[in-house]
Amino acid sequence: MGEITVNVTLENPIDRGVFERGEGEETAIRRSSIDAIVDTGAVMLVLPQNVVERLGLEIRRTVIVSYADERKEERPVAGPLTIRIGNRFMSTDCAVGPPLSEPLIGQIVLEALDLIADCTNRTLTPRPESPDYPLLKLK
Repeated sequence: MGEITVNVTLENPIDRGVFERGEGEETAIRRSSIDAIVDTGAVMLVLPQNVVERLGLEIRRTVIVSYADERKEERPVAGPLTIRIGNRFMSTDCAVGPPLSEPLIGQIVLEALDLIADCTNRTLTPRPESPDYPLLKLK
């Protein structure tokens, strides 16, 4: 199976709010466009510490993460941030990985944006029955 890498745009929504209230310039909105790996085994969005710092995100809590090799480690969670993949976006928090680590897109983002990972064809696409908007189950 192949690895899926997608380009994502990340933005600090607090900066966006300041701009939208007319209290700042759009150029002051901290944002970043990066390539991230779709990891269907991960739960959260994981961003390297250097990206979290560039976006000016605040540490909000701590979680214990479990790696594929069964190691467990305490990691900070930062946010809020807005993530955009294609024409879909959401607000979320992220686990903070070591500096320069690989950004990972986990199940929370995939579910909320209603995106399907096709590891065989190495694509990330909207569900066919909802190409324009996420289709979210409420029951």
